[in-house]
Amino acid sequence: MRFEVKTNQNRISNELYFLIFIFMAILLSTILANISFNLSKLSRYYEINYLCKLILVDKSSNNFKKLIKLTNQSNKQRIWDLCREYSK
Repeated sequence: MRFEVKTNQNRISNELYFLIFIFMAILLSTILANISFNLSKLSRYYEINYLCKLILVDKSSNNFKKLIKLTNQSNKQRIWDLCREYSK
């Protein structure tokens, strides 16, 4: 006579795989969010730097408007000071 005991080993391993999947998804999304945040900061820096170089050459009001939006500064003198710092 043969006696078998049913165990839930398969169910435990499936739950473990599910938890590993959730952990990896959270880790991947955190890494991608961090990369996205850093790239946005870099692109903003280079855009401000580019517009400051344009202002030093061509003092158009369109470039000032773009810099006002990027830097949240409404005073032209502050924008000039900012551009002097970026040009150093």
